[in-house]
Amino acid sequence: MPTLYLIPTLLADDTASQVLPPPIQGIIEKTDAYFVENIRTARRFISGLKTTRVIDETTFFELDKDTPPADTRRQIQELTERKRNAGVLSEAGCPGVADPGAVVVGMAHALGWKVEPLVGPSSILLALMGSGMSGQSFVFHGYIPIDRQDRARSLRHLEKEAQTRQQTQIFMETPYRNDALFADILANCQPNTRLCVACNLTAPDAFIRTLTIREWKSQAPDLRKKPTVFLLL
Repeated sequence: MPTLYLIPTLLADDTASQVLPPPIQGIIEKTDAYFVENIRTARRFISGLKTTRVIDETTFFELDKDTPPADTRRQIQELTERKRNAGVLSEAGCPGVADPGAVVVGMAHALGWKVEPLVGPSSILLALMGSGMSGQSFVFHGYIPIDRQDRARSLRHLEKEAQTRQQTQIFMETPYRNDALFADILANCQPNTRLCVACNLTAPDAFIRTLTIREWKSQAPDLRKKPTVFLLL
């Protein structure tokens, strides 16, 4: 049976030599079909690695949140019949975590494929590692509600879960809404609750700091358009 490689991509531009292990290049050179969240981004990522892989001889299947499962099922079935290996590429970081890649991974297991996750950067794990919060018990919630009232309720619930269970609560937002989320966290959480802000991880201007809500109120960071992970405890 074929192999499905789960290939981490970059969190920040021009960091491949720092965050990607050498074996990834070799796998990309020999793999000619990919399930990707964004074809343009995937092509740019592969081209940037300067491998022998010829982009115009590479097949890309788009797999985003709106892709019908039937399309993905048909595509991986065709690869199975032709005994072709495939890769999965996220928009940023590790595929299958906070992105649609899990869909094709589940199908690959059902078809008997070998599934091979590869080492690379995960903003969620890096943020947790650098937060000083509990790494024994934590929950990743993905994107929390956009509506202000729903978001306020969600934040208060996460704070309660953190305090009751001593469990790190991890979540994120679309970069252009980071500042609004940060303001809502300060408005809805208790002064002694700890908040970690992990921004632009692996980039030269990476920022990660844990303070209480009270302390953050006097030193709000600039998070505009920067990929950011938030952690509460």
